[in-house]
Amino acid sequence: MTRLPRLSGREMVKFPKGCGFQLVRVRGSHFFLAHRDRRTTVPVHGNRDLKTGTLRSILRDIDLSPAAFTQQWAERRARPDAA
Repeated sequence: MTRLPRLSGREMVKFPKGCGFQLVRVRGSHFFLAHRDRRTTVPVHGNRDLKTGTLRSILRDIDLSPAAFTQQWAERRARPDAA
């Protein structure tokens, strides 16, 4: 089983945007993102890390396996221009 990185909701909102998702709306602390027929909601509660189950649910919504996410996340973090 792949060990998922710990990241905040704010960091997770940036990740799907890089995969073509767009911010549809924000209601309170929940960011709603969509891309074609896929949608997901990312809770952003300050700088608190997302719980593992919440992160897995977001990955299911965006059709990305935990292993693929971990690999793409590591590649983005290694780039010097990554935010």
